[in-house]
Amino acid sequence: MSLIQIGLVDQTGKINTTLMHSAVAALTIQVARDLPQFWNIRATVLFLPDPTNIPAGVWPIFLVKQLPANEGGFHQDEHNQPFAKVMARPDSAAWTIDASHETIEMLIDPHGNRLHTATSIEIVKGKIQDGTSQFGYLVEACDPCQGSRYSYAIQGVALSDFITPHYYDPISTPGTRYSFTGAIEGPRQVLPDGYVSWLNHETNEMQQLRYFEKPVIHTFPRHHGPSLRVWVDSQMRSFTAKEAFRPDAGKGSTALMKRCDAKRKTLENIAKVRASLYN
Repeated sequence: MSLIQIGLVDQTGKINTTLMHSAVAALTIQVARDLPQFWNIRATVLFLPDPTNIPAGVWPIFLVKQLPANEGGFHQDEHNQPFAKVMARPDSAAWTIDASHETIEMLIDPHGNRLHTATSIEIVKGKIQDGTSQFGYLVEACDPCQGSRYSYAIQGVALSDFITPHYYDPISTPGTRYSFTGAIEGPRQVLPDGYVSWLNHETNEMQQLRYFEKPVIHTFPRHHGPSLRVWVDSQMRSFTAKEAFRPDAGKGSTALMKRCDAKRKTLENIAKVRASLYN
């Protein structure tokens, strides 16, 4: 399994550098220590200091000044790989939760079409409960517990809670973790300020349960075009070392250094080209 690299990029030019480095360190711990306990992921997080250089193979998360109303961040796919944008203000460190949210969801479902079939849910007398059908749940790992009250901290940086694969279990069992922090206490629970989306296999329609003020189920028009995640998001927006001894070390080292210099220049040029794709 290859190592995925996430790159945090400050496009605002206003975020405190110390916070950026702290956020990168905390996100790295989250994706290297916490996430692999439940999801088969190998990843690391980098700080990309120059917004005009995005190295090949790095999935960028751009910190931006503004996004559509009531949207802290989003992630989608362009130029054959995932990327994300997160709104960040210099007077608040809360953007780290959204950055964590987008990082985790990109890693678990890079292309936005991953469905997990499990027991359906319904709303009865204002409460969410299991139904008698089956849904194909869109695997957006932070949505059901996205409220900032459910976040947790690593080295003073607030990060998003996330569901575990047990979230889709048929029944609740003692001692099982349904989200990393334990805020979610059973399969298919949606916490206040959270939501979950699914494909209704009976009607072939996409639906979504939102628990903002109270639990409400919305049915979307038939899906066409982009990934399920991008399409669902669009519908929501409508609402809202030592040297070794070698006889030829001198010549060999010179040749190697020339190749390394040339390689770095090539990679720098590639990074500039890739960065221009997002403008």
